[in-house]
Amino acid sequence: MSLPSSSSGLASLPELPADWQAALQGVMHSAAFQQLLAFVEAERQAGPVYPAPEDMFTALRLTPLHEVRVLILGQDPYHGAGQAHGLSFSVRPGVRPPPSLQNIYKELRDDVGFQIPRHGDLRSWARQGVLLLNAVLTVRQGQPNSHAGHGWEAFTDAVIRAVNEQPQRVVFVLWGAYARKKAKLVTGSQHVVIESAHPSPLSVTKFMGTRPFSRVNAALTEAGRDPIDWQLPLTPDGA
Repeated sequence: MSLPSSSSGLASLPELPADWQAALQGVMHSAAFQQLLAFVEAERQAGPVYPAPEDMFTALRLTPLHEVRVLILGQDPYHGAGQAHGLSFSVRPGVRPPPSLQNIYKELRDDVGFQIPRHGDLRSWARQGVLLLNAVLTVRQGQPNSHAGHGWEAFTDAVIRAVNEQPQRVVFVLWGAYARKKAKLVTGSQHVVIESAHPSPLSVTKFMGTRPFSRVNAALTEAGRDPIDWQLPLTPDGA
């Protein structure tokens, strides 16, 4: 998806599943969202921005609102060339898993007997209802958090609120201080919030042993929802 300016001077709105369109129409049709899209477009004109335009909304495209069972919140996309493809913590096939994802894999191995693959493509989780959402959806190359504070947070807070409005249980997984601040948006008593330290090398010792993946599945099963098959294909998805 490109973000060209239309003849009216407005940036094109993303094409999302119908239920996301309905839930987010207020924020997506706001002047602030148009300003955000214009900012991202200008940034792309000035230099590399990740992920590619067609991947900015991959998390919402792969996981329609009514299918969300788990929300794993990241902060902003990986800022290295070729890494980000629109899903929190996930990297494109062929890209070595970054340190945080390697630590997630180690915890998965210890928690649920996960067999560690050679790739970092998490799309199979997204297709099972795991919304892999970053709070900020774009970033300048080599400059982490460079697009924070430009409007993405209002959009992704609206995403979190839309998930909170779902009648069935959703498990919100919040790693690190930044993500844990979003717990206040989860007000539905039917939901479960799992919080811990972030899996980055700086805080991994406090992350390891928290067993979030088995806890997610226990919470889903308790509510009569199918658990997540956390095992990834040993080779990346072809899609």
